[in-house]
Amino acid sequence: MKNYKTQMEAAKKGILTPQMQTVAEKEGMDPEKLRESVASGVIAIPCNRNHKAISPEGIGMGLRTKINVNLGISGDCKNYDIEMQKVDLALKFGAEAIMDLSNYGKTNTFRKKLIEKSPAMIGTVPMYDAIGYLDKDLLDITAKDFLRVVLAHAEEGVDFMTIHAGINRRAAEAFMRDKRRMNIVSRGGSLLFAWMMMTGNENPFYEHYDEVLQILKEYDVTISLGDALRPGCIDDSTDAGQISELIELSDLTKRAWEQDVSVLVEGPGHMAMDEIAANMKLQKRLCHNAPFYVLGPLVTDIAPGYDHITSAIGGAIAAANGADFLCYVTPAEHLRLPDLSDVKEGILASRIAAHAADIAKKIPRARERDNAMSFARHNTDWDAMFTLALDPDKARTYFESSPPSDRHTCSMCGKMCAVRTTNLILEGKKVEFCTEK
Repeated sequence: MKNYKTQMEAAKKGILTPQMQTVAEKEGMDPEKLRESVASGVIAIPCNRNHKAISPEGIGMGLRTKINVNLGISGDCKNYDIEMQKVDLALKFGAEAIMDLSNYGKTNTFRKKLIEKSPAMIGTVPMYDAIGYLDKDLLDITAKDFLRVVLAHAEEGVDFMTIHAGINRRAAEAFMRDKRRMNIVSRGGSLLFAWMMMTGNENPFYEHYDEVLQILKEYDVTISLGDALRPGCIDDSTDAGQISELIELSDLTKRAWEQDVSVLVEGPGHMAMDEIAANMKLQKRLCHNAPFYVLGPLVTDIAPGYDHITSAIGGAIAAANGADFLCYVTPAEHLRLPDLSDVKEGILASRIAAHAADIAKKIPRARERDNAMSFARHNTDWDAMFTLALDPDKARTYFESSPPSDRHTCSMCGKMCAVRTTNLILEGKKVEFCTEK
């Protein structure tokens, strides 16, 4: 019988769990080094004991940058079949995590099916679900009610939960003193702020933090400390509210680790490029090198319809400077619930950002696929190129939409292809263009 409840507890006791062994094999990492990193908190393995379909993944220092896909049911878009098709896309293109952000009706039916199906880790934000799950208005919800929702999600098999425990009274006061252009843009954070202001009470997730940790420990749920005061525009970044909350998250991280609960720390949403590296280092320093989970950051505010690109730019810089986990952003960000095409574009943009950062961070084996692609291009082996591409279908479709007369080239350069020209010379052959009389 297991004598531990969480991956962190096992790691502290010197136990190498099956989940740790799986992650070590996936990452090409020494299992004992991985165990030590889980014990110290710099790597988390979100893996609820009730999530039977999961294929464990590690998030944190020295590992591949992971990506998360958000989806879920809303009051305006409640097509469960389409949301499950988004799940299929996320799994097809290699997302390691899926967050169910459903906020309409009794969401547990969709969530249970998602957990039964998904080998990717599943995350939720219990605050989103509180109103629908409890069937109460915000002002009527009690602190105990919020904890009931956390317990329900844990029992269902959720692997990590965003808990906005850092927006306590101190952080809220700093936010209100330092005026912002966009105020609070975190949905969960705004609801908690409103509840605190209307009731006059402390944030229930902060006040009852030890009880939250007890629930999470029982089911081995990783806590993702939410950034309720993240900047919602580049002009609000690195302000007093954001930093005040981050200071609170520093203490909450240590308290979770003391209870053998693994931690992710969530980070800024909008930020100019020149601030990103410093913010990554600040978070890692204040939060004791806990894994850092970022939304974007989006590096400009004027690209609605293209925010998967603004996010990928910021995400690549963030991950190259220490972020461990990227939340995808789709072209529909700020505009509407994403459709299937938006989800695909968002996933691939985040995958590119994460992979580019892994190359920069010199993650073991990160360059192998790129080197294989270069070899295939050197040999103009199109089938190999398509296989190695992040999106093989799109690459093949583009190539075949304008086929070259000579398959050893593409229709852009034709026989003037630089690779073809150089290969012919190095093979001792002539380069000829006017061969037809």
